[in-house]
Amino acid sequence: MTVKTPAKSSATAKATSKAAKVEPLTPLTEAELLKMSEKDYMNPSQIDFFRQKLLTLKNDLLKNASQTTEHLRENILVPDPADRATIEEEHALELRTRDRERKLLKKVEQALARTDSGDYGWCEETGEPIGLNRLIARPTANLSLEAQERRELRQKLFGD
Repeated sequence: MTVKTPAKSSATAKATSKAAKVEPLTPLTEAELLKMSEKDYMNPSQIDFFRQKLLTLKNDLLKNASQTTEHLRENILVPDPADRATIEEEHALELRTRDRERKLLKKVEQALARTDSGDYGWCEETGEPIGLNRLIARPTANLSLEAQERRELRQKLFGD
């Protein structure tokens, strides 16, 4: 026995297809982000804003690392010892900078993982909101300003 279902009207079909479509989130600007109320803290559009900011930062860091690798592969033969020393010092400075960026890249990847897990924007110590201004200034922040200040004070006092 087959049961026939009534055919959907074209208006119902259009409404159903519209509901099935998920509209992409329009990227927020910093001004729009800061205008949002506190109850909207870490809503999907805010998470998407910070995810894009983190992905841009990650891509820039990887691009810089690639450029450094290419730059260091260039063999520049300079007969003057002073010029050679200057070039070597520049290379050492560039390598120190890339080492700092390598550490930052690890923090960026951790922050991206927090955006996926739903922990992004919340202090790891207190569970309180980190705050939009702090996250805009430092998207890899995992502590609220107060918790970070306490940690730095402990490090200063105890050399931790």
